[in-house]
Amino acid sequence: MTRQKIWDPLVRMFHWSLVALFAANALIVDHDSRLHIWIGYGVAGLIAFRLIWGLVGTRYARFSSFPPSISGALEQLTGMVTGRSHRHAGHTPLGAWMIYNLLLTLAVIAVSGYLMTTDMFWGVEWPETLHEGAVTWAEISVVLHILAVIYESRRTGVNLPRAMVTGYKEL
Repeated sequence: MTRQKIWDPLVRMFHWSLVALFAANALIVDHDSRLHIWIGYGVAGLIAFRLIWGLVGTRYARFSSFPPSISGALEQLTGMVTGRSHRHAGHTPLGAWMIYNLLLTLAVIAVSGYLMTTDMFWGVEWPETLHEGAVTWAEISVVLHILAVIYESRRTGVNLPRAMVTGYKEL
């Protein structure tokens, strides 16, 4: 095995900051408070940063290094079923789909949350319904993401949580 630098400090800070802010808003902060709104702005800022960093960042941070691939995802699923293991330097194909899913879902949460604070949509039901549905989907996705990281870490022998802390993967 070789130790390889994969995740730059900005990707890791983005990831763990997003974890903290999402968890705070979903689990701790009162949903009707100003703090909830400000944390939402923080999440929106992180998403905006990640979109920019996905275009101009380091090699494994760029979206071009993990394009969504149906065939890649199916190949990874087949490997899971058949016991074949392939170590990926950056995101796995299924991991890439989860990243895009979470970024889009969190953007929907941020935009719908903002709409609920505007005069135009104050008291209108659909932004709140969209917001709540997207939050539920994000929570389900986060649980699936955590379970998949644990499963893939054990299956491939690559400690993915440690890599997101240190920036290095053992490949």
